[in-house]
Amino acid sequence: MNESIDRTDLRILELLQRDGRLSNADLAQQVALSPSPCLRRVRQLEQSGVIRGYAALLDSRRLGLGLQAFVTVTLEKRRDTPMHAFHAAVQSAPEVLSCFALTGEMDYLLHVVAEDLEHFSRFLMDRLLKLDGIANVKSSFVLQSIKNTTEMPLAQIAR
Repeated sequence: MNESIDRTDLRILELLQRDGRLSNADLAQQVALSPSPCLRRVRQLEQSGVIRGYAALLDSRRLGLGLQAFVTVTLEKRRDTPMHAFHAAVQSAPEVLSCFALTGEMDYLLHVVAEDLEHFSRFLMDRLLKLDGIANVKSSFVLQSIKNTTEMPLAQIAR
């Protein structure tokens, strides 16, 4: 644990990750601080990068993006494999919500959203598979979301 983060900071983080729109006055009240010191702590957590930003969590299905897939990608095992081109392509693809470099059999895991199977197919065939250095791609479609959270397990952190 970061030594500069104390119990009050952890409580602030717990509350903000549940409701990023919480006013400073309400936040201060819930962590038993006056508003000024509470705001200073929040600003410090932001400046240190512990709080990376604030966002609205959207429902992909209600936006017409009803298909979710996890796509594993393996690159060709050559020294000149254009990894940077792959990274740039993934960064610029709006369908890709997240991309992780992995150990093991596959090199990358992508979380992809699309309107439907046709949209996903266009993304896969017209963009992903046309990249140089792609050796293998496997897709698994999400049937049901059992757990999907952005909350870090702060209660697990030694206090």
